[in-house]
Amino acid sequence: MGIGPFDDTAFAFGDPEARPRPVTVVIGGACSGKTTLLGALASTRPGHAIAQLGNRTDGAPPGHVLSEWHLGDDDPSRPHPLRVASPNVKLEGEEDDAALVRRREQALYDRRAGEGGFVFTAFSGARWFSRSPVVLTTPDRTILRYDVRSSASFDDASRADLTRETKQALAYASVGAALASLRPRDPHEADTERAPTARLARWSAATETALACVLDGTGFAYDGVDPTRLEPVFTERGAQLLFDDLPRGLRHSIAFVALPLRAMCAAYPQSEPRTAEGVVVIDDAELRLPLAQQRTLIPRLRAALPAVQWLIATASPAVAEGAEVADVIAMRRLPGSGKVEIYDGASAVLH
Repeated sequence: MGIGPFDDTAFAFGDPEARPRPVTVVIGGACSGKTTLLGALASTRPGHAIAQLGNRTDGAPPGHVLSEWHLGDDDPSRPHPLRVASPNVKLEGEEDDAALVRRREQALYDRRAGEGGFVFTAFSGARWFSRSPVVLTTPDRTILRYDVRSSASFDDASRADLTRETKQALAYASVGAALASLRPRDPHEADTERAPTARLARWSAATETALACVLDGTGFAYDGVDPTRLEPVFTERGAQLLFDDLPRGLRHSIAFVALPLRAMCAAYPQSEPRTAEGVVVIDDAELRLPLAQQRTLIPRLRAALPAVQWLIATASPAVAEGAEVADVIAMRRLPGSGKVEIYDGASAVLH
């Protein structure tokens, strides 16, 4: 409520039975509120709820967001969604006792999220790729750690260079798994002591499978890591290419699966990364992608990470073509007005 072009607006990311949809495509033109919507979700999630900026020009109080989250494997016995609201907000019609319970519950899950789980990965529309070399340092504090409290920035290009982070995820998964395979098995070693090396092997295998899915039909394939430079290597028609030499659109697609996989491996160290649950939001998903790859983006992402809930914002009808009609939300800003109309399902296709 009172965020960007939205006054009192509700968005549903579930099916008619209120089960989370595997993918939701939000399509709209410039200034229709796509980025605002993603930012609102990123700022009100389990483990990370922050106040909204006071951007109202009509003298009204700052806006607020209320999100409801199905926690899935993070809390499988929970009978109803977790409600996460902007801090210090008084919801209309909410009794004092109910507000107290909601705040206490939200604080409880803030603490639980700090112990692991609750993966949320965001990709800004300002993202870009430099030609930075891979750097592997303190992996236990960087690569193998997921911080649920990290903020998602959707408009700061200085924080949106994904090259080094993507290369780290690809290189460390392969290098760590290779080194772990050389370690001799000690018959007296407990399974818990062997767990870190088993996690690296699972992560490496999951990365290879996920990249095969996201590169399907593009003519490129992932070939592992160059042993002398530790740079990720790909092949096209038998020729080897480094990550920096790939088409820009492919680098985006690779990051869409490599970075969530890294987060899920860090947040769920005992699980198979590709079957771990998480939420991934992508702003301007069509950025740098050829038209043919835009049409197949959603099926390829779903095949790569089948347990993830994808929320994809785009201005491209070609991207939306890859989703079911029921999974599309269209946002249209009315001419000469700041008001945004919301359409879903069959009506979204018409608008």
